[in-house]
Amino acid sequence: MPSCPRQADTFGTRPLAQPAPTANAWRLGFAGSPDFAATVLQALATSTHEVAIAFTQPDRRAGRGRKLTPCPARRQAEALGIEVRTPSSLDAELDTLAELDCLVVAAYGLLLSPTVLAAPKHGCINVHASLLPRWRGAAPVERAIMAGETVTGVSIMQMDAGLDTGPVYTHRSLDINDAGGEEVTAALAELGAEALLDTIAALPKLTPEPQCDAEATLAPKLTPADAIIDWRRDAGCIARQVQALTGRMPAFATQSDARGRIRMRVLSARTHASTGGAAPGTLVQQGDSWRITCGRGELELTTVQLNRGKGRPLSVADAARGYPSIFTPDATFDVVNDADQQSL
Repeated sequence: MPSCPRQADTFGTRPLAQPAPTANAWRLGFAGSPDFAATVLQALATSTHEVAIAFTQPDRRAGRGRKLTPCPARRQAEALGIEVRTPSSLDAELDTLAELDCLVVAAYGLLLSPTVLAAPKHGCINVHASLLPRWRGAAPVERAIMAGETVTGVSIMQMDAGLDTGPVYTHRSLDINDAGGEEVTAALAELGAEALLDTIAALPKLTPEPQCDAEATLAPKLTPADAIIDWRRDAGCIARQVQALTGRMPAFATQSDARGRIRMRVLSARTHASTGGAAPGTLVQQGDSWRITCGRGELELTTVQLNRGKGRPLSVADAARGYPSIFTPDATFDVVNDADQQSL
């Protein structure tokens, strides 16, 4: 496979509160939806640039009451006094876009047409939570952690008609260490905001570098099936699944009892070598610890959340004391196959 040189981090860093040079102040639009986007929007709003309008996803039903709830970026924009629109397509906003120097996009959730991309004076710039061309797509942080990567980062890119395929102005790197997906995403949002402001300050003199398609990997959108733990897998793979999905859609396992199906979210865990020949999904007690046998190795549960009682996160010690019928040596959790996934 052809290889390409990795683009080095550029520009250095500076605090979010430090504005871009006044001489480079632009009239910007913003398009984004989740917490990642809200952080980037906050940084733009505290710079010397004018954020004239924000586009977000429409309100969605959420929570037990299924109430219509605005996305984080919309709440942030309204708190900042920025006009918000929620069009089903930005093609209906071409006149507004044509009045902008640039449209900044951060986890917006919709593809932009070539007409939209060309409407602002300097086009559209995307803040993407990976070191492109790795992890193009909707779930770059989670997919990177699941794959066992130790370093990720953000890319500031000029958007084109492809999915995260445009040329890149700059990368900024971040060590993942043991951080969960939610924590990594929050750190990347801050890092991306800094890199974005530096990039805008240097435009239009910067020339973005084309991506190397030969090194591209994809980060498809997460589905409910991604959260289901398959105990036939290697314990290390399951631990990375748990790490990646913290906060957003925690990894879970199921078990059946007389009261129906038990769902146990695994919020934190550690890996160990196998201590016996139990089948995958078998609960094993080792002193004060509780482990589940995997296809290779064992996963020690440290923090869990059960669909029993108040449903709060619990240390595994508290969970075992409160629910002894679940935490019984040699009890088994379901080994989920593809057909079972459709019913969970």
